[in-house]
Amino acid sequence: MRCSGECSTRPSECQGRAHVNARITLVSHSSTSATAAAAFPAGEPLDVRGRSWAVAARGLLPRADHIGSGPAPACGQTCDALGLVAEVDPTLADWDLGRWRGRTLDEMAAGEPDAVQAWLADPTAAPHGGEPLVALLARVEAWLTTVPVGHTIAVTGPALVRAAVVVTLGAPPGAFWRIDVPPLTTTDLRGGPPRWTIRATGVALAGPRRPAEGVDGLDEAH
Repeated sequence: MRCSGECSTRPSECQGRAHVNARITLVSHSSTSATAAAAFPAGEPLDVRGRSWAVAARGLLPRADHIGSGPAPACGQTCDALGLVAEVDPTLADWDLGRWRGRTLDEMAAGEPDAVQAWLADPTAAPHGGEPLVALLARVEAWLTTVPVGHTIAVTGPALVRAAVVVTLGAPPGAFWRIDVPPLTTTDLRGGPPRWTIRATGVALAGPRRPAEGVDGLDEAH
């Protein structure tokens, strides 16, 4: 970044500082059958409710310079309903929960109580055979360093939005379980790599969200 000479910061202190002309709008995809069942996501498409919400929100997002989407069907269908032409980004793929995908937390807690307890207590644990929490956080942190100048919209799963909040705050991994991201809500980050700030999170795009409408298997893990 070229120094304009209009600030009070000495040039030697400017080196390595964050760009301040970048913005990310993270959009959690709209509702699916997993949302309604409080199950871990398994690539489900939008349900009727989710399509209705997304169609109602068409045109409400601000203009963007870059639009990315996770590869999950719900992400692509959310983009279509919102009128977004997005490039699929594998980095925005939903959290891989291995053989627990499509199951509810209650089911897993009843069948594998020790495994579930280890997963909730240890961010390096992956008893489901998928991606541990620390790997998810590292993936999202790496993605945040690649976001270009301008406004980027990224449509992805709620777990990635939660991870972005944790990483941006520099919070411990356990903070992930204390963040709620309902479907079809936005989280706004400003600044740029390596320093982002959170302007807002969990903002509904269309209509009010009752608490029960924002629950999935991950939210149940609180």
